[in-house]
Amino acid sequence: MSYHFNFAPILAQWPLLLSGIGLGLLLALVSIAIGSLLGLVVAFATRAPSRWLAGLAFAWISTLRNLPILVIVLFLFFGMPQLGLSLDKINSFILALSLYTSAYMAEVFRAGLLSVPPGLIEAGQAIGLTRSRIQRDIVLPIMFRNALPAFGNNFVSLFKDTSLAATIAVPELTYYARKINSETFRVIEVWLVASLLYIVCCYAITLILRALEKRLVLEAN
Repeated sequence: MSYHFNFAPILAQWPLLLSGIGLGLLLALVSIAIGSLLGLVVAFATRAPSRWLAGLAFAWISTLRNLPILVIVLFLFFGMPQLGLSLDKINSFILALSLYTSAYMAEVFRAGLLSVPPGLIEAGQAIGLTRSRIQRDIVLPIMFRNALPAFGNNFVSLFKDTSLAATIAVPELTYYARKINSETFRVIEVWLVASLLYIVCCYAITLILRALEKRLVLEAN
């Protein structure tokens, strides 16, 4: 039995698919920004003199990394309203993705902090730089440059994770692909197009981040 491809019903819904991929990119950008800020704070906390604070930071990382992201999404969207804390579906998903990302970014930044040569910090102290100046002018630039490859991998992975937003009816690409599928019954065509859009976007993100990484390396040299 031969299958006859028909992409016309899918292409007729092209604006919906583009709006879905656009929302997915926006969700990923906002979540990686919030998650990176949280992760940076947690990464510095792991190196705090206080064992209590460092232990709390490691507990944060361990807990979130060992939870499936879908569980976090469903808990925040369906569970938090039972505690009187209700968010709309988009903000709820951004919060879930940001918390999940913060644990992974904390590990990325912690590795970046460990890669900073102690001699550079000692040199900063020797010329009289304050602790805040050392962190701002020496530690952070080196840490961010060393963390960029892992940051890029996490961002691509995070963008793909936005497909889980369809479980709570956030209108991103997977949501619209399922909607078009149910309306047209062109199962193979709609998921081929959705897959191609994900591949193109992920590849474009990777190229942009690699170009940025090369530029930073050239500036450092």
